[in-house]
Amino acid sequence: MSEQRDDDSSDEFRFLVGDAARVGADGPLPAVRRVRVEVSDGRGISGLVFTPNAQASDASAPPAVAALHGAGLNAHSFDPMLLALGAPAVALDLPGHGRSDWRADADYRPGTMASDVAAAIERLAPQPVALVGHSLGGLTAAIIASERPDLVERLIVVDITPGVSPAGDAGAVAEFILGKRDYGSIEEIVDRAVEFGIGSDRTALTRGVTLNTRLRADGRIEWTHHLAHLDRLPAAPGDPLPYAPIWAALETAQEHGIPVSLVRATRGMLTEAHVAEWRQRLPHSEIVEVAGPHNLHEAAPVELAGAVRGLCGGGGNAG
Repeated sequence: MSEQRDDDSSDEFRFLVGDAARVGADGPLPAVRRVRVEVSDGRGISGLVFTPNAQASDASAPPAVAALHGAGLNAHSFDPMLLALGAPAVALDLPGHGRSDWRADADYRPGTMASDVAAAIERLAPQPVALVGHSLGGLTAAIIASERPDLVERLIVVDITPGVSPAGDAGAVAEFILGKRDYGSIEEIVDRAVEFGIGSDRTALTRGVTLNTRLRADGRIEWTHHLAHLDRLPAAPGDPLPYAPIWAALETAQEHGIPVSLVRATRGMLTEAHVAEWRQRLPHSEIVEVAGPHNLHEAAPVELAGAVRGLCGGGGNAG
């Protein structure tokens, strides 16, 4: 494992003060550092480790929470939520996202990514964590909890189920990412995000877009993640429900004794039918609703942090 110290390493943290003010996180900022873990095929997984100021010199305070973002996002999308939570945590860039390396085969399905992400968690979190996964990160987290229960104390899936259809339920996400590949300004991307219902807080959206784009040599702005450079999002071609086998992973996680919970966004991707199927398949799983759109960790970070804290038993390990 090594720390990344690129020329813009300090610049990537320039929004933290504003994020803390937005979520009402009083007191000194946590120590946040960029790390990289070498995984398979010479590739690396990058991430952010959050250490509350009071524990910054305490080597015995490992991450209690690990956060995995959704398709087309990156670890920084969890900054506001983790600041509100106030717990030692690690947020990872999924393969092909943020500063994690792209896959040569462009295979970003949950089952393909899980082993690399699990290897990164194992290196960065020496004790089992509350694993919080949003959207594509939630499906990946379910597989990790099933295959590596030694790494996971609790699984919290945010606004996704294995019953979601990429072509139908997630069609708007695919259109947002793939429908337009380059832009003339950050403001143009923010306008498109508002149009697609990704959020309404233009300041928060500007922050997220800035941390997820780069300026090309021709002056146009493009997304940094690999998905925006592909023909389609990761899924099995022709299969309307490619994630359905992950129901078995969720059931296996429960059999391992891992509490499994669902956080549903009231204006998100999940329908009543999705939630009903979750209840039928996982009757002992807790379901919490949080007001907001699909990207709850960006649009409603305080509320999502409260839900995570509550699911972890109040104060507990997760704040």
